Amino acid sequence: MNAKIGIVYSTVDGQTLKICNKLREVLQQNNQEVDLISIDDFNEDITKYDKLVLGASIRYGVHNNKVIEFIKTNKTALGSIKTAFFSVNLVARKPEKNTPETNPYVVKFFKTIDWKPTLVKVFAGKLDYKKYSFFDRKMIQLIMWMTKGPTNTDAKIEYTNWEKVNEFGQELIKL
Repeated sequence: MNAKIGIVYSTVDGQTLKICNKLREVLQQNNQEVDLISIDDFNEDITKYDKLVLGASIRYGVHNNKVIEFIKTNKTALGSIKTAFFSVNLVARKPEKNTPETNPYVVKFFKTIDWKPTLVKVFAGKLDYKKYSFFDRKMIQLIMWMTKGPTNTDAKIEYTNWEKVNEFGQELIKL
């Protein structure tokens, strides 16, 4: 029997959704049934899924509060099935900060919530200054300057390692 997998996502600029779409593609190519749902629209019974993946991006050092509320609200159901969580952030562009154990945002996140997913991953996001509002562009530019990243406002760099996303999809199938 093939698993029914729910992928719930929270995205700010679309990169988390792009990663979720790639995961769905990998899973469907392996005959998995997949529902992809924004956290804003999710109102399903979690236990209808064999596995649930929660993907969330970072903005200004934190995940969307809806992600934390989702976990708190559904903690019992999440504990009854196989689960995975992945975080998308620009800090993960650095090799020394691209694992769940070394990514400061993921480490901090799991210290603030009472949930241990079966599988946790971190993916680097995309930097696209032109896509941001004036305020976001200035703030992200400052953060990039502080972390020795690109500050040129023409920069558009996709840091996501798509091979790691494919590998994650394969790990989800084996869960």
